Amino acid sequence: MTESSTRDIRTDSETNIIQVISVASSPHLKNLSLSSRKMMIDVMIALLPVMGMAIYMFKWLVVKQLIIAVGSTLSAEAVFTKMRRKSFSLPDGSAGVTGLILGLSIPVIAPWYVGVIGSVVAIGIGKVIFGGLGMNIFNPAMVGRAFVMIAFTGVMAAAGYENKHIAVDAISMATPLDAFKQSGFVTPLRDLFFGFTNGSPGEISALACVSGGVYLCLRRTAAWEIPLGVILSASVMGLFSDMIHPDVPFTFLHHLAGGSLLFGAFFIATDPVTSPISKKGRFLFGMGIGFILMMLRFFSGYPEGVMFAVLFMNAVTPLINRWTIPKTLGT
Repeated sequence: MTESSTRDIRTDSETNIIQVISVASSPHLKNLSLSSRKMMIDVMIALLPVMGMAIYMFKWLVVKQLIIAVGSTLSAEAVFTKMRRKSFSLPDGSAGVTGLILGLSIPVIAPWYVGVIGSVVAIGIGKVIFGGLGMNIFNPAMVGRAFVMIAFTGVMAAAGYENKHIAVDAISMATPLDAFKQSGFVTPLRDLFFGFTNGSPGEISALACVSGGVYLCLRRTAAWEIPLGVILSASVMGLFSDMIHPDVPFTFLHHLAGGSLLFGAFFIATDPVTSPISKKGRFLFGMGIGFILMMLRFFSGYPEGVMFAVLFMNAVTPLINRWTIPKTLGT
């Protein structure tokens, strides 16, 4: 056998049994219960409470948006896979999850072409251009959303929607963070917690996001260190702001429950491909997202910052992996 062989075959002369000893490189232990497809199914199950609340609030508008986004991501995946002459990759479910997250991140009143373009960019530039599943360095859904946010700023900023379930005097209302920045209106915490407010479909209900996120963490599909870091960092900065400005009614609890902080912490930042490997690295990754998010909310004209925070920390992930390399046993 050649030196490059990965197996050492030895014969026992007495029993005449061939023993195959694996000398391949690590890892030698594999968890066969985990696979890309099973992880994506877990994410889809965890998104059910979020989608349920979104459909309750926005009815057929969010259904249409999800169908457009998921259909476009699946179609783009099939086309790009064929162009690259690779094996069919749709059954792993990654393109479907990207479509769901992107669809839940886009305002329900956005025109159909926004979802289509965002989906094609998410798969093509956010995933395929890096080599496909497991090779991308940025979260594909956030790449797609960032593109349409820049290309269709006016459409993406228009969040008003008439809804009889929203107990607010205005017929057409802004998102909670927009409303506070523009007019000082503070959405009640009860509405933020249950989801009786306006915004992108995935961010309206804190309860739905936490319910699905806890399921992902219990299933170990998502690393709990990341959402913990996001929530802890955002809470510390929010409490510090409350102490400096005690007269401001928009507290750290409003920051946690409002906007896409929880949706991003549990469903976007926890992408295993674009997040650090070690537990310490994941916690630092989450802390960084929470810090950047709150800095953008406090000091920028843009009321939300999860997308930018996640993409920035995705870029820093290789450095975090290098900084948090575990010590070798015995050193």
